[in-house]
Amino acid sequence: MSTRNRLLFFATAWLIVLMPFLFWWNTWFGRHLSDKQLTEFLNDQKHPRHIQHALVQLGQRLAAHDGGAAQWYPDLVRLASYPVEEVRNTDAWVMGQDSTQPDFHAALLKMLGDPSRVVQGNAALSLVRFGDATGRPQIVALLQPVGIVAPVAGRVINSGHVGTAIHQGGLIAKLQSGQQVTEVRSPISGRIRTLAVAPGVDVPSGVELASIDPGAEQVWEALRALYIVGQPEDLPAIRLYERDLPEMPDRVKQQAVLSGQAIRDRAAHQP
Repeated sequence: MSTRNRLLFFATAWLIVLMPFLFWWNTWFGRHLSDKQLTEFLNDQKHPRHIQHALVQLGQRLAAHDGGAAQWYPDLVRLASYPVEEVRNTDAWVMGQDSTQPDFHAALLKMLGDPSRVVQGNAALSLVRFGDATGRPQIVALLQPVGIVAPVAGRVINSGHVGTAIHQGGLIAKLQSGQQVTEVRSPISGRIRTLAVAPGVDVPSGVELASIDPGAEQVWEALRALYIVGQPEDLPAIRLYERDLPEMPDRVKQQAVLSGQAIRDRAAHQP
């Protein structure tokens, strides 16, 4: 092998190793950000993942009771209306880390009306930290399946399978209308509960394509919140998780039992 070919070989091998590392380095939220980088990332309008990275780091500072984090509080309130759902979702979680801030409380109350069900749920969970049960309906909704409807009319050219685990944003189906293909994705992480269509079927706009059972983390957080703010009318939704479910860890069942008992105890002591 000539010297030139050897150099090309080693350069190619180096790039094969380097490129995944650079991708990981630029997308990993655990990478520490300096104060200057936090400010830059929170205002990076071209890269929403930079904003999300800064929010995660800021949430960690708040959880550690870092008083210096207050300088970025106006940014947290501002980002409550950011156009990217993932940013708003993370922002709702971060604002719940400091329940002493009236501006956070007001922003979270507005987020209960967010177009995203996940953002609504995260805002409702954070409000519980403020001692505010206004978002209780949104918390109960976190325990229930989500229906996925066709956003447009078209022919199903691809679809998932019942029982398949799926992440938020995961593909449920593809619809073709003429030359246009529309991807239908899940708004939550969980598991495909039902699938009402199959490839080759024509569907009108608005018809339900599938339903998604919520994932374990979402259910567990909702049950923990209902332990504090739940009411007797929430018990039917909770009872679904008091039994053994193969897709749910034992801690979910245990939390469901504890939450149901806490609600019944509160109701027994109410006049």
